[in-house]
Amino acid sequence: MLKNVPIHDLEPGMYVNQVIEQRGTLKMRSKGLVKTTSVIASLKDKGILVVEVDYSKSSIAPPPPPVEEETLPEKSEVKQSPPITKASLSHASDLYTDAVNIQNGFVESLKRGAAKDLKPLEDLSQSLIESMFDNRDALSCLTMIKNADAYLLEHSINCSILMGMFLDYLGYDRDTIEEACLGALLMDVGMSTLPEDIRNSTSEYTPADREMMKMHTEIGQALVEQSGEISDLALSIIANHHERVDGSGYPRGIEGEDIPEFARIAGIIDCYDAMTSNRCYRKSITPSQALKRLSKDSSLDQNIVSKFIKCIGVHPVGSVVRLKSGKLGIVSQQGKDDMLSPVVMTFYSATSNHYNEIKRLDLSLVDDEIVSGIRPDDFNINLGKFFREVFVHQMPEK
Repeated sequence: MLKNVPIHDLEPGMYVNQVIEQRGTLKMRSKGLVKTTSVIASLKDKGILVVEVDYSKSSIAPPPPPVEEETLPEKSEVKQSPPITKASLSHASDLYTDAVNIQNGFVESLKRGAAKDLKPLEDLSQSLIESMFDNRDALSCLTMIKNADAYLLEHSINCSILMGMFLDYLGYDRDTIEEACLGALLMDVGMSTLPEDIRNSTSEYTPADREMMKMHTEIGQALVEQSGEISDLALSIIANHHERVDGSGYPRGIEGEDIPEFARIAGIIDCYDAMTSNRCYRKSITPSQALKRLSKDSSLDQNIVSKFIKCIGVHPVGSVVRLKSGKLGIVSQQGKDDMLSPVVMTFYSATSNHYNEIKRLDLSLVDDEIVSGIRPDDFNINLGKFFREVFVHQMPEK
């Protein structure tokens, strides 16, 4: 019986056939039985990562067949959201504005030590979920309209919306979705208590600043616990969303499945929204670039990452894309049969650099295609202003 074994699982008594994966270029001179732990330590030092073990020649028994791991539920396909209309987009925009105001009020009261009631946040979370169930795509668009000056507030709202969308896609029940969305909405409240020069630092953190920044998860958990009754699931998200499956996270450095499932989900959503947002120290990247980075990040649960990408699509609703024709458009609906051919609302000519009449374009029905995702800033487009002042009011119904 041959089996690939990570170096940290190699034991004396195993017979090594060959090196499967390594950092360096070490050539194994011979196969053989591993007799001591010092041999294993030497292999680790030389950059060996995975070896092939022949259990028929080993002096220890092979491991028992693995118990089938409980996996995340997943629906067979993304639920098609109704086409975005002026009414649904206007409602989503108003709700999002209200959400920012409610979240801001809660954070400000926390700073004054006055927040003792989670009810407004619970009501907000439920309103976001209701809107997501009614028309997911309309609310998705709002998560892409970024305001760097309101990052902390918008980030938590975006994460709550994305959490609701993803858990609905995975087939979780309404109560679980509500608890997880509230956890996502509150997971960064501890950041509001940190000094502004740390929250908005444009330079590399000092070791002391980094340690203070890492405290926001524990501070946030303590603040929320003082503010009223909250589920263990929501608290777990607040406490553990910066833990990583390879043990590189904080505050406890736990790894793998020791990290609660919903905290692993929250960590992925947190990274995705942060990467697609302009920060004081870093420019945003496009959603498609962010998804690619997520898929290559070994510190994240890749089983969950792959499902998250299937849920929101290669070009997520609300993202801005450039077409082969030279038009820029906002993705307004995922393609029914092809993730690469969504419905877009074209509004700008990249060749002549001017705004055009907004038109709905189903890429599965026309001879045009997406060339790439783009950053609106690269075309000097103030997407937030355009979206709220023009797009919401002038978008076509058909």
